[in-house]
Amino acid sequence: QVQLMESGGGWVQPGGSLSLSCAPSTTALAIYSMGWYRQVQGDQREMVARIAVDGSTSYADSVKGRRTISQNKARNSVTRQMISLKPEDTAVYYCKMGTSEREDWGQGPQVTVSA
Repeated sequence: QVQLMESGGGWVQPGGSLSLSCAPSTTALAIYSMGWYRQVQGDQREMVARIAVDGSTSYADSVKGRRTISQNKARNSVTRQMISLKPEDTAVYYCKMGTSEREDWGQGPQVTVSA
């Protein structure tokens, strides 16, 4: 099983920013897409931001106007810059990597936004 290594998360004041990064344990992968998903009620996860192999991106309405995601093709990594953070952004964010055959998830850094 491929492991997804995540970095980032933590505490930040409202209006602040932080970055979440995700990279697989190996670069020898045929990745179709990578993105970040937010934990919501009932263990449901909703897409926040993702990027596909062709460079196209998708964003949730909740981050409209605060959309930044990039990829490092050499390392098959993806970085999500979270800006203008609000208390309602507080959640566990999971990295997801999709290939033609399977999906893998990270462990989920906690992001807490409070004064």
